[in-house]
Amino acid sequence: MNVRSYKKIFYTLIVIAALLQYQPASIAQEFPLATQLGDSTWSELKRQKTLRDSVLLPNYIDTIYESKKNFWRAASEWTLTQAFPASFNYFVRKDPYSHITFQNFLDHQRMSAWKWDDNEFMTNQIAHPYHGQLYFNAFRSNGYSFMSSSIATFAGSYIWETGGETQAPSINDLVNTTYGGIVLGEMTHRIANNILAKPADGLQKQVNEVVAFLVNPVNGLNRLIDGKWGKYEKRNLADSSIITAEIDMEIRRFDTKVSNLLDRGKNAAYGRLRILYSAGDSEYKKPFEEFFVNLEVGGDDSSFVNSVNAYGVLFGEPLTIKLPGKHYGTITANYDFIYNEAFFYGGQSVNYNVLSTFDLGRKSRLKTALGAGLVLLSAIPDPHLLYGESRNYNYGSGFSVKFDSELNLFGRFRIAAAYNGGYSYTWEKSGNASTYYLHTFAGDFGFRFYKDLSLNINSGYYRLEGEFEDYPDLDKTYPFARISLGYSMRF
Repeated sequence: MNVRSYKKIFYTLIVIAALLQYQPASIAQEFPLATQLGDSTWSELKRQKTLRDSVLLPNYIDTIYESKKNFWRAASEWTLTQAFPASFNYFVRKDPYSHITFQNFLDHQRMSAWKWDDNEFMTNQIAHPYHGQLYFNAFRSNGYSFMSSSIATFAGSYIWETGGETQAPSINDLVNTTYGGIVLGEMTHRIANNILAKPADGLQKQVNEVVAFLVNPVNGLNRLIDGKWGKYEKRNLADSSIITAEIDMEIRRFDTKVSNLLDRGKNAAYGRLRILYSAGDSEYKKPFEEFFVNLEVGGDDSSFVNSVNAYGVLFGEPLTIKLPGKHYGTITANYDFIYNEAFFYGGQSVNYNVLSTFDLGRKSRLKTALGAGLVLLSAIPDPHLLYGESRNYNYGSGFSVKFDSELNLFGRFRIAAAYNGGYSYTWEKSGNASTYYLHTFAGDFGFRFYKDLSLNINSGYYRLEGEFEDYPDLDKTYPFARISLGYSMRF
């Protein structure tokens, strides 16, 4: 499977799931911020879901769920995830790098053997995380825990890097495949289970199975093998998770110079999908009991996919603060992908966040989120670099800060502002000596005018600054203004 296929699968499956597996939502203006994971609307949502299921749930085959671990099948699927691309490279592509020997594997065990590879941006930032989630779900879909599946993801990435190709094992691939694979793997695992728990009959039941298969192919394969396709399981019936989503279709005006946005800006169609998964008021007892995904697509001269942001709660607990409202401290795993005419950026980070909710009465609420943490690895463009065959970007690490605020008034109006900032220092031998500063800011106003329909106006900018020791500095800005029609749903 080539990189383009990976991209299409990853971005299409979420859109398909949102469009086919929903019920109209009554919480359009309660949709949380990207880092505001946790919402007091949960109790009402849970009540509605219990009522819905008790009324609509059809007769089901009472398959008793046993959480037994199927090691041999997990190991087989994990091995096939290695064997398929290796065989394709060897027999079809006839790639000389695929002629691995045992001596190559032994040589790659030295720390000095590890290098930064020269693959293009989309391969490293999209294809490798997708491959990693196959390692993850090989075990997760066979009864293993989040932690055990995470270890399997690291092991799969390490074995591939040291024993899958003759070229030097890649530092960035190990991070991207492992970290991205864990984040994407647990999200797809939970979304697929949510879809399979949705009451359905006849054709809709088959649609649910197909969409869940697209979201998590390994789990879908196992359901076929076990004869569970089209059947309800007790574990799915007990799934109390809820996914809320908001789709925006809009017109965007943008440019690469802030001074020319009005005079010389370009107009283009644009779409945005935001998904929040919540497993309930569990106070974050398990990783990814809440996570958020933002996908933005549109036409410009760079990439159809403009932005992907995924934030999952690893751990959280209530905070005792002598202020009104409710406050939580959370640790989140974050993935950010930006691609526009001005620049591209890929970053994986871990943040600590303080989340606060203030009830203002009369269906009004204020939410804030303040976070800071470490950028584990970032991929940022370098106009002065062409490393190997296709890499025109540096790898670095650093820190990030985030701030979000959202004011909901009377269940009708939404006013929000968000800032994300990051600093990265380029790793030695990964590219030219440099430091980078990333700034993104967006302001948003929304008005829910009819049931789950809303009119939204959004404006902001992306800015990337690079300081190089031996070359001219980099300063890229991408301002934008958008107007859209939004629709909220729940599934």
